[in-house]
Parts: sequence; structure tokens; C-alpha cells
Amino acid sequence: MLEVKNLNAYYGKSHILQGVTLKIKQGEIVSLLGRNGVGRSTAIKSIMGMVEIEGSILFNGLEIVGKKIHQISNLGIGYVSENREIFPDLTVLENLELGRKSENKKDWNIEEFFDLFPNLKNRIDVPGGLLSGGEQQMLTICRTLMGNPKLIMIDEPTEGLSPQMVENVESLIKQISKKGISILLVEQKLAIAFNLSNRLYVMGHGKIVYEGTTKEIKNNDAVIKEWLEVS
Repeated sequence: MLEVKNLNAYYGKSHILQGVTLKIKQGEIVSLLGRNGVGRSTAIKSIMGMVEIEGSILFNGLEIVGKKIHQISNLGIGYVSENREIFPDLTVLENLELGRKSENKKDWNIEEFFDLFPNLKNRIDVPGGLLSGGEQQMLTICRTLMGNPKLIMIDEPTEGLSPQMVENVESLIKQISKKGISILLVEQKLAIAFNLSNRLYVMGHGKIVYEGTTKEIKNNDAVIKEWLEVS
């Protein structure tokens, strides 16, 4: 579904992404791991067309490098940023409706989200800015799903959330995957990434330094110690 080849990105003179290559198949949950500052967020922003890059990104066989953000979105790629970026003055319902594309086939609908998260239903007329951090994260992911993406990229979805909200996020990600949607997840918490992912890529110094299944990486103490543990 998604094939990234030799991706390079720069911020000024800083070479942030250095030949990043990765693949995601339909229905897979793939996590991008690594310490802060290694380029994980830049990688998914690059796929979304938010960063000028060199290299190739194929989505369902179509080259998307050089396309605008809205064009990439219309092809079926959704993006949930780590900043959540809800519209604070709009209600929960209005935020959700903004994610709907006029041509979408309604594979997801608002009632499904309310079944998963009754809190959102109870606050349907509440401005987004008055929601808790966890509720805002739920709202952001659900709004992105309203556009019926084939691939959704989620950046640090559990950052700063309570244990209960973390469980809710994990549950939603599993529900997304069951619908055959591919997921590229940037997640700092190894336990969550291990629990959710089919495969994982480890980044270090702007490069992919290791690739493997969840079982392979869990059992590779050298990779965890060198590239993932916080010293």
C-alpha cells in the first residue's frame, strides 16, 4: 500500500531524514520507534506533503511526492498530529462533521464513535476546547476517520493521557485495523507499540537502523538498549 524509498528531508542545513525506506501493507499496524529528535514525526509529515523532500513515496502504486496536502488526503491518507489540532470554538459534532468528505462512502459514521466513546456523545454540543486532553485525542482521531482514509498516520496518540484514556486509544486503533485500514504509528511507549503493531521500524540519527516483527524486536536487547532506552 505505502512504499517509501530513500527519503531525505532538510530543515535549513540540517539533514533530518537520511535515506529512510519503509513499507506498509494493507491492514497492517506499523510503528515507527526511536528516541525524541530522530526524525519520526518528520517522516510522517513528509509522507503527508508537509515537508519538502527528496526520494519516492508510492501510495497504491502512485507517486505522491510533490503533491499538495489536500491531494494526498483525497487519495486516502489521514494524518493525526501530536498537537491534536481540534477547533476549540466548534462543538464535538461540528468538529466531526468537518472531517467528512462529500464523496465519502460513510464507512465510518458518528454513531460508531459515540458507541466506542460515550463521553463524546454526552458532550456532543460542548466546544472542543473544553474537552479533556484524552477526549480531544479521541475527537481528533475520529474526525480524521470521518474522511474514510485507507491509511492513517498517528503521531504520539497516548502522550500525556491517563491510563484509562490510553486504553481507549489502543481500543480505537485496534478497531481501525479491523476495518482493513493501514496504520503508521509514532509511539514513544514501547509497551503500547509492542501490543498494537505487526511490524516495527526503529529510527536513529534520521535513518532506519532496524526493522522487524514485534517478537523480533522485543527479544533484541541490543537494539532496545542502543536505540530505544532513555539514558
